Amino acid sequence: MEDKGRKRGKSYKDLEIYRESFELAMEMHELSLVFPKFEMFEEGSQVRKSSKGIPACIAEGWGRRYYKNEFVKFLIYALASCDETKVHLDFVVGCKYITKEQHEGYIKRYEILGKKINRYMQYVERSYLNPREKMTGHSTIGGDLSYDFLAED
Repeated sequence: MEDKGRKRGKSYKDLEIYRESFELAMEMHELSLVFPKFEMFEEGSQVRKSSKGIPACIAEGWGRRYYKNEFVKFLIYALASCDETKVHLDFVVGCKYITKEQHEGYIKRYEILGKKINRYMQYVERSYLNPREKMTGHSTIGGDLSYDFLAED
């Protein structure tokens, strides 16, 4: 029987870090569309690419979850894209395309997301059972990928 309020992950879309990063990426996309026209293919493009790289890396890592090291590698890439997005937001506020208040709000959300990605990555490194191990019941490592890191409905 499953724990109350938790479910087993069948998709990367069930992960809270994916859902939050996707939402932020969509906000960055919308935000970048109001930058000056000459920035659409410069800083606008950079902030869109780095923010969209976070959920994309989480999804790609999930697709490689049979291989723990590959999964962790893509979570590291997601964390790096999170940091890169914060740098681009620093440029955006420096160019006065967003207010300091907007900047502080986005930076705070990306810092929280980065901490969640880091905790999940540590969890995977410490106690990950890949899907094959779950099916066979054989493993040298204990734990379950899904618990504690899935968004609750």
